[in-house]
Amino acid sequence: MIRVSNISKTYLVWRTPFSRLFVPLVIRLLRLFFPAYCDALLQRACQSIRALEQVDFCVQEGESLGIIGLNGSGKSTLLQIIAGTLQPTTGSVEVKGRIAALLELGSGFDPEFTGRENVYINASILGLTRREIDARYDAIVAFADIGDFIDRPVKTYSSGMMVRLAFAVQVHVEPDVLIVDEALSVGDARFQAKALTKIEEILRRGTTLLFVGHDLSAVRSFCNQAMLLDKGRVIKSGIPDDVIADYLYIVQKDRVAELGNGLELKRKGKGFVLQGFDIVDAYFVGKEQHATLGFGMQLTLLVDIQMTAIMAAPFLIVDIIDNRGMQLTGKRIAVPQFEGVRQVAINMHCSFQKGIYRVRLRLVNAPSLEQTLLIGRYEDLLSIEMIEDVRDQFTGLFPIPMDVVWVTR
Repeated sequence: MIRVSNISKTYLVWRTPFSRLFVPLVIRLLRLFFPAYCDALLQRACQSIRALEQVDFCVQEGESLGIIGLNGSGKSTLLQIIAGTLQPTTGSVEVKGRIAALLELGSGFDPEFTGRENVYINASILGLTRREIDARYDAIVAFADIGDFIDRPVKTYSSGMMVRLAFAVQVHVEPDVLIVDEALSVGDARFQAKALTKIEEILRRGTTLLFVGHDLSAVRSFCNQAMLLDKGRVIKSGIPDDVIADYLYIVQKDRVAELGNGLELKRKGKGFVLQGFDIVDAYFVGKEQHATLGFGMQLTLLVDIQMTAIMAAPFLIVDIIDNRGMQLTGKRIAVPQFEGVRQVAINMHCSFQKGIYRVRLRLVNAPSLEQTLLIGRYEDLLSIEMIEDVRDQFTGLFPIPMDVVWVTR
């Protein structure tokens, strides 16, 4: 559905307004006879900024690709090129079918027109006929939930109302390719929940998804493939959990370097460690690193922690995650100050539905929740297989306490 072939994008930043006005004219006049002079003149008159460099990938029909990376890595530029709102400097893009792009929601609305008029204009731009818009208009208005404001000028809308209406138009055109760029972070909690449900419905129809966002949980939920951009280049692609591990390493490595204390993160398997505060070993008592259990059985996890550096507020976090990397539950454990190696025993009551789960270990330095610094992440060390089917007792992956009382009236 999407084929991106060696895409590069270079922006020219002119040094002065005079250069922006006259240098292109001079180059156009002299290019045929003095090409070397024109190139030198262009280099002096402007600065080249490479936003993307030789990006190459393809997405098959029905697949969902999550694109992650630091701010300024080229994610939004790439999506705009795929959506057709920006032209690449070199390379080509092929997209099959109708595209709905949730980039800058509401940017195509005319503030003087009413919401109803903007619905028809936007949907027409996206390729719907008048008859198709008429058939979907009531569903669009109901989804946007802006009431009588639909017949008022858009300039009277709040930002949230405009976002809801723009989102409603985009998701009701039944696209073949849906492009989402941070659009799920807007609106109130109620609207976000409705938006997520609608996107899940679209994906079930076989729509191809291209998703960009800093919400790593959403990437894990919606995407079966992921790609990591850094400084305009693709540095990692594969299953979401592996790509996210590389992304977190880049983020946390920079944060640790900013502290200026000489400490440095290093890769360890799919995770990373900090020399001076590290997990030496982790295993289940009597089970080594894989445990096969029945419902409700007890399991003891032993973790050997080495500490040689001074940490203000060290914590060990034990997470239970599913096979897609989605966190189900976890425990935050304060680590006492010591020097050398100490062992902590964690007793778990395993009440999970049948399936295979992983135990992820994280070390953090957290003077407060807002100042949490991830300095160790350990993947694929430990796994738990629950072999008993207990769907007759509860739904979902694990039960929560519920008191049920029948009241006679």
